[in-house]
This record gives sequence, C-alpha cells and structure tokens, in this order.
Amino acid sequence: MSAFGRRGGPGGSPVGGRPSFGVARPMQGGGKPQPESEGGEQFPPIESADLPPLPGDSDDPPQRSGNDAMSRLAERQAASGDPGNSRVEGFESSIHRIKEQVLPRLLERVDPEAAATLSKDELAEEFRPIIHEVLAELKLTLNRREQFALEKVLVDELLGLGPLEELLSDAAISDIMVNGPDQTFVERKGKLELANIQFRDEEHLFQIAQRICNSVGRRVDQTTPLADARLKDGSRVNVIVPPLSLKGTAISIRKFSAKPITLDMMAGFGSMSQKMATALKIAGACRFNVVISGGTGSGKTTMLNALSKMIDPGERVLTIEDAAELRLQQPHWLPLETRPPNLEGVGEITIRDLVKNALRMRPDRIILGEIRGSECFDLLAAMNTGHDGSMATLHSNSPRECLARMENMVMMSDIKVPKEAISRQIADSLDLIIQVKRLRDGSRRVTNITEVIGMEGPVIVTQELFKFEYMDESADGKIIGEYQSMGLRPYTLDKAKQFGFDQALLEACL
Repeated sequence: MSAFGRRGGPGGSPVGGRPSFGVARPMQGGGKPQPESEGGEQFPPIESADLPPLPGDSDDPPQRSGNDAMSRLAERQAASGDPGNSRVEGFESSIHRIKEQVLPRLLERVDPEAAATLSKDELAEEFRPIIHEVLAELKLTLNRREQFALEKVLVDELLGLGPLEELLSDAAISDIMVNGPDQTFVERKGKLELANIQFRDEEHLFQIAQRICNSVGRRVDQTTPLADARLKDGSRVNVIVPPLSLKGTAISIRKFSAKPITLDMMAGFGSMSQKMATALKIAGACRFNVVISGGTGSGKTTMLNALSKMIDPGERVLTIEDAAELRLQQPHWLPLETRPPNLEGVGEITIRDLVKNALRMRPDRIILGEIRGSECFDLLAAMNTGHDGSMATLHSNSPRECLARMENMVMMSDIKVPKEAISRQIADSLDLIIQVKRLRDGSRRVTNITEVIGMEGPVIVTQELFKFEYMDESADGKIIGEYQSMGLRPYTLDKAKQFGFDQALLEACL
C-alpha cells in the first residue's frame, strides 16, 4: 500500500488453469452439447476444422492436445509489446506538481547541514510550518490528506531516495528495476509488475543514483558509467547510466529481508524439506567446504546467510565481496570489500587481492560473496590449507556445470597448472554443492544437494544426496513436486563424526 492509499502497479497474478505437459488424464464425456455440433473426439486430429464432428463431442476444451499448446503459443506471439509507462495520474500526479513548486522555495528557507542531522520524523515536524508559509505564498489550499502526502514526498526528496522510498518501505517487494525515468518495475512474490511511481526527468533519476553511490564511496558518471553499491540495510544496488544505458539511468535494487531468514524458515516456505535443512545445518556446523550454485535471483546470498548462522561463535570469519551484502550474526566477523580504480585508473583492489591478504589475517573461515575469476584458485588453496568451512556462491545451472565453471575460472587466470591438477584440487577441497533455482512460478527451491567424492581418472566423481523432482503444475500455475532423498551413505560422514553429528547426518540422508 502506497503513502497515497493506493497499491502500486497492476496485479501480477498468473493465468490459472494452464495444464502441464506429459500427464495423461482419463477421457470425459457427458458435457453440455454445443448447439452447432454433437461430437466428442477421443483422438483429436491435427486439423480438426477439416473433419466432421464425431458423436459425443463436449464443449470442454482438450486438456493436453497439441492444438491447445499451439494456441497458447499463438496468444504469446500476438501479445502486445507496448512498453509500459509507470508515470502516474490523478492525486499522486497533482502532489508531484505541487512539490515542484514548493521545493525551491523550501530550500531557500532551510539550512541543508542542519536538516541532515535530523531524522525524517523530526524534519517533517520542522517542515510543517514552513510548508504552510510557502503554500500561502503560492495561494494553494490543501486538505489534511494532501498536506500529509506533500510532507512525505518532500522529506523523501531531501533525505531519502525520492520516489524509490515508497517501494523500499514495501515489505512485499523483493526487487526494484528502474528502466529510465518513465518506467519502473517491481517483483512481488516472484512476479514482475509495473510500479506506480514517477521521476521528474532523467536528471532527477541521475541525482538519486549518484546519492546512492556516494553514500558508500563509489562514483557514477559518464566516465565511470557502471557502479555496484548498497543501501544502509544491505540491499544490493547496481547502477548503469548513459551512454551505456540507452533509455536513461537504470537502477537495479535487490532488497533483503529485514528479518534474517534461517534454514528452518526456508523449510517452512517449501524451499527445501526438513531432512535437507538438517543436512545443511550439519554441513555448516561441521565445517564442510560449500559452494552454492544458482542463477541470478535464485537465492544464493540468502542461502549463504542462512548457512552462516551455523558457524560457531568462537570462530573468526572473514567475508570478501564486491559490494558488502552478507549479514552474519557471529560476534567475530570482519567484512572486506573490493575497491574500484580511481580516475587515473590505479588503486584497484580485487577479490583476489583480498583473498591473499585474508590468509594473513588468521581466519578460521573465508566466505566469498561470489567467485567470478582467478580468485577461485586462491579460495581452493584456502580450503585445502587449513581453512575448512569456507563458503562461496557461483553462477551455474547444475552441480556438474558448477565444477566445470570452477575449472574454467582457474584455467582462465595466469596460473599455469594442468587441467588434471586443477580438477584434483577441486575434488580434494570441495565437500558439498548446493543448487538453488528460481522456478517459473516465482518460487525459489533447493533442487540438488550434491557431494564431491574425489577423482576417477580425469573425471570428478559426485553423488547426489537430495533432489527436487518436478511432478505437475496446479490450476493457479504453482509448480508441484517433492524432495527426494537418494538413500545414499554420505561420503562426508567421517568429517561429521569429528563433531559428533555422524548419526544425525546418516539419518537425514537415508
């Protein structure tokens, strides 16, 4: 619900009733007869219009026919491709027009340095009489609701992120995607919808992007058109500005839950089974070396945060990221962040530099936000030299692809090591791969938990402990499936035995 009493954006409910492929259903008859035909087709022809109707035809559409699939493809192709515009009309639009008149006069009467020391509520109290003076000068009369809305918009503009504040305060929104000043999309419950906010123009949007980057010591302009940043609550922000972005400044914000998500909560949401949650708790507590694999927005960072809650409070934990997003609950936690080059192109500190330095800081565990390149070799070296329990995330579609990507990242660096030696180091260092996916209904699930066993010739051998098996799709578009345990004895049982969790791990996996 917005500050103006309206919910932003159209509803994003999925189209219900779509059948899933590959599931046979019994033939049904006895439906209402159509006035122009009587038939019912046991085997619908490819071109039904060319043949006469058969007896027993019902008005129910075929549930699994090829014609039904082709008609849905035709509907998708014919769907309107008009670009959405999130500019608002009516009450909100009038408030924004009044704001443009009031804001310059308000700034003349306010000391910016003094205003920056006040909270939003205190600033609103200070602004109230000044706003009344400005409105009287402009000969504008507002009712109580309009005054409240105007105060909020002005405070957000001066101390916050302008129109984005309304979306950031909505707990149901998980992603905010600004595609220039005229279009903003949000993700609610895994579905994208157009947001009901507006920016004044491109300059207004660019100022907000600069405000976000400047708050964490980053810069964005035409010479540095890309920037990674974060908000005060840890939400991840990516900014790209013209000339790279052709529709204007683009801001992508990945919001994080204010309440930390645990493995038990994820099991309650249906993201994994209780047995899988137990196995992952043991993996975190027993210092397994873990890589979390998945696509963009699949929940890798959330899983990493949840796993980190099982770390012993007495351990020294170092996290290394491009933009600090991880929120660990341990008392002995030191976050490190990379640094981009300055205007002269020097002074850059990469993840690999920080990993090398972290090894000199007496860490018990090293956690990488994401591995993308040659730092993969240094992480493997850390895992293999007394820093058990190290964790990282990586982009890939399956556990097997995850291993291949790790091999490729090491080979792409300037390290001259044979491929077999790289594969052997991965097999010796890594214990567990957790595959997470965002399914097409918007749900995020753990689809595989896979152990890395060792080498057999030139191939890394793995065994799957758990997997998510797709079964069907409900009438409202929700994916139905079940989490299966493979019933295999875990290879990491000896490691769990050192911490007294071997029996619990065996019971969870069988």
